[in-house]
Amino acid sequence: MTDKIPVQDVTVDPAVGSHDPQQTVTQTMYAKREHLYVREIKGLFQRVRRTSNWALMALFFGLPWLQWGDRPAIWFNLPDREFHILGGTFYPQEFYLLGWLLIIGAFGLFLVTVFAGRVWCGYTCPQSVWTFLFIWTEHRIEGPRNRRIKLDKQSMTFDKLWRKSAKHAVWLLIAFATGATFVGYFTPIRELVMDFVTLDVGGWALFWVGFFTVFTYLNAGWLREQVCMYMCPYARFQAVMFDKDTLIVSYDEARGEPRGARKRGADPKALGLGDCIDCDLCVQVCPTGIDIRDGLQYECISCAACIDACDSVMDKMGYPRGLVRYTTEHALEGRKTQVLRPRLLGYLAGLLVMLGLFVWALGERTPLEFEIERDRNQLYQMTQDGRISNIFTLNVRNLDDREHTYEVQASGLPGLNLVGDGRITVGAGSTRIKAIELHLDADALDRPSLPIQVSLQSVDDADIREEREARFIGDIKR
Repeated sequence: MTDKIPVQDVTVDPAVGSHDPQQTVTQTMYAKREHLYVREIKGLFQRVRRTSNWALMALFFGLPWLQWGDRPAIWFNLPDREFHILGGTFYPQEFYLLGWLLIIGAFGLFLVTVFAGRVWCGYTCPQSVWTFLFIWTEHRIEGPRNRRIKLDKQSMTFDKLWRKSAKHAVWLLIAFATGATFVGYFTPIRELVMDFVTLDVGGWALFWVGFFTVFTYLNAGWLREQVCMYMCPYARFQAVMFDKDTLIVSYDEARGEPRGARKRGADPKALGLGDCIDCDLCVQVCPTGIDIRDGLQYECISCAACIDACDSVMDKMGYPRGLVRYTTEHALEGRKTQVLRPRLLGYLAGLLVMLGLFVWALGERTPLEFEIERDRNQLYQMTQDGRISNIFTLNVRNLDDREHTYEVQASGLPGLNLVGDGRITVGAGSTRIKAIELHLDADALDRPSLPIQVSLQSVDDADIREEREARFIGDIKR
């Protein structure tokens, strides 16, 4: 017998049990948002989360102010196409390194997700970090959860006006600082701040600071959990990486059910109840407004606020902690959790391989790029002494943060030699074009075209050397 999904005809009037052809049924595909009054809670995991949040914000706001010599330590200089990261300077030709970093980040995120679920979302995601900062500000100005609910229900008073105004003013100030700091990674922030102080800020800088100010204010102040639930793609596909050994925030239904209120210190077994007193504190502290007792849900960001809330209640009731805890499905079923499993080891191996290759690529990186092109006006010339001449154009870019002088060298054919000055000096992060002329005895050419090697060797640094292949062309008269 095939299982069937029960279907209800929405055109049937339940009062009369028949079809009403005049009845119009509408169904909203998007549920209207109910404002969440998140309750503040203290506990071990919230201390960890707050510490990580403050540390990440300190890094974000502080890095643009650090100096490395005469420039910012982190500076993405788009007009000059230079990307300064501490002592290294990178250029668009090296964007493959950025792709490598993104792949490493993806493997790292997959590894963490398989092992411990969405802890990235709960502890380090920028959306969560700034949302928690805005909620923290709301707590400081408008008060605890119950007071905020009461404040929103009452008519406009002076107390409500100044609290609401102060909250939004602080939100906008944080959002503006966020926008200015973000732009400060692309424009030296010391100059940017002075431009704002003197009201001499450029149009593009003003636009982008304003854009990210509004973006931060709306995302962290108004949208909040809506971003996690409806806009973030990670919330949708992260469950694919879960297995029954993934560490997730879970409610121990076997221990907690049936729920029910009781006096402090009462024996739940004598009352025929589980350990859950149905206080709903786990729901009140949840930043996405879910009830963890309903099971694993994609809205859960694993911030563990419900764990700290439940543990505080268990302490007051004299019950063991862990009714809501980080655990696995296998552990809840009374089975052993397998930490080292093929999927986890696979992601770990991939991450280590990519990290190793990235470190190797950085170690082998030469701060020099050049291209060689043949003179298009004439393939070759014959000199007065009967030798064959080829002219090439070198496009040399110094990727280092200091000036270098390079020696041009040619090899690959016997008797091949460079005519004229073979040195070129290129400033830090600059590009220069140099024409070179190569001569070869006609007798050394047994084919119309032969491969040669042209290299650049730094005069002041033996480790900086690059080589390119070219073709030497001539006429064979034999």
